Amino acid sequence: MSGPVSLEKPAGEGAPRAVEGGPVPRFRSARRLPAALLAAVVLAAAGFFLYDVTAVRAGRPAMAWRRRLAQELATRHLGDGLVIAGAVAAVLAGCWLIVLAVTPGLRGVLPMRRADGTGDDGVRAGLERGAAALVLRDRLMEVPGVQAVRVDVGRRVVRARARSHFRDLDEVRTDVNTVLAEGVRELGLAREPSLSVHVRRPAKR
Repeated sequence: MSGPVSLEKPAGEGAPRAVEGGPVPRFRSARRLPAALLAAVVLAAAGFFLYDVTAVRAGRPAMAWRRRLAQELATRHLGDGLVIAGAVAAVLAGCWLIVLAVTPGLRGVLPMRRADGTGDDGVRAGLERGAAALVLRDRLMEVPGVQAVRVDVGRRVVRARARSHFRDLDEVRTDVNTVLAEGVRELGLAREPSLSVHVRRPAKR
C-alpha cells in the first residue's frame, strides 16, 4: 500500500510486539520539546542557586535576588495573591507534565498489524491518517454514481460523506459501504475501525 508509513523500533528487549491478532501498542511521542524546556529551566535555576551558595561559602554576601526571595517568603502570607498565583502556575505545570507523560501522542499515526515471525521483532509500522484517507477516497471515487466524497480516518471510526448525482441513494450507499470496508481491511491496520457512511444528493442551485 502506497503512502507515508512510519517505522518505529522501541528501545529495550522487553518492548511490546505488534503481532497479528494480538494487542498492538500505539506509537508514543518522544516529547523532546517539553523535556528540553523543563531541563533548561531546572538547569538554570540550579546554576543560579549553586553559584550563590558557592559565593556565600567563599565569604561573599548572598545575591540580592536570593535575599529578596527569602524576605518575601518569610513575610508573605499563604493567602497573598502572588503566592496563590505561583502555586496555581506550579500545579498547572505539573498537570501538564503528567498529561504529557501518560498520553501516547502521535495521534496522526495508526499502528499496522504484522504477522509473527516476519522481519525484526522490534520494528513496528504505522500509517498516517492523511495517507489512509487519501487511499480510501480514491477507492470510493471509483464507485458508480459518486460525484464527490470526503473521508475522515480516526482511531476508532472512519467517516465517509459522499455526493451522488445519479443512481438510487440506497444502492450507492451499499456500494460505498462495501468498498470502504474492503479498503479498510486492505490497509492492514492493527485495529480495524468502525464505518460511518453518509450519501446525499448535491445541493440544488
